[in-house]
Amino acid sequence: MTDRHVAQGEFAVFDDPDAVADAAASWLVRQAEGKERFAVSLSGGSTPKRLYERLASAAFRDRFPWDRTDWFFGDERFVPKDDQDSNFRMVEQAMLAHVPVPEGRVHSFDTAALTPEDAAAAYERRLKRFYGADTLDPARPLFDVTLLGLGPDGHTASLIPGQPVLDERDRWSAAVTEGRPEARLTLTYPAIASSRAIAFLVTGKDKADMVAHIRSGAADVPAGRLRSSGEVRWFLDRAAAGQG
Repeated sequence: MTDRHVAQGEFAVFDDPDAVADAAASWLVRQAEGKERFAVSLSGGSTPKRLYERLASAAFRDRFPWDRTDWFFGDERFVPKDDQDSNFRMVEQAMLAHVPVPEGRVHSFDTAALTPEDAAAAYERRLKRFYGADTLDPARPLFDVTLLGLGPDGHTASLIPGQPVLDERDRWSAAVTEGRPEARLTLTYPAIASSRAIAFLVTGKDKADMVAHIRSGAADVPAGRLRSSGEVRWFLDRAAAGQG
């Protein structure tokens, strides 16, 4: 299978952030249909939070296979799990605390007992145990779905402009510590790309210029450098699409 630039994905535009969340929730339910085991890599941010709230709502809760789904995190701030900036805390409050997720199905970074570098290495070992191999096979993706956001500077997950992690091609998880007020942990390009489907969830006028830049095929920003042989979908509101 040939890796494709994310600009070759399918771009769908919806009226507002709530409509984006509804469409993404419906799409995620369809992606899970018929899967004996379903693995999702989660994104932080306000737009994905709306999606998680939708999945936990009455409209979707009983339609989703919680008992067959494993949840991973695409990135995390190196803060305690109960910190207001923790992606884990956000996902737990928006979704996990309200749905029947079996014990052991939520795979979060350890930000309590380890250094950032050791936490990233430990998460990579967890991913490899789940995957059952130390090398990613293009024919057997690590995740069924990877959810991603987009920053106005073109970052996605914690693949941040100017950081050494952008050149990492061997490790699956890495610490981002240089020039940052706080350390972060992130999946790397190889792990993110190893997904049957990747969904960018992007809302807001402040993202419109970057969305247009990536749609043009630009590869000079982190999100634009992503390649994957899996399906790529963009869920945009009208503002992020430059239509309002």
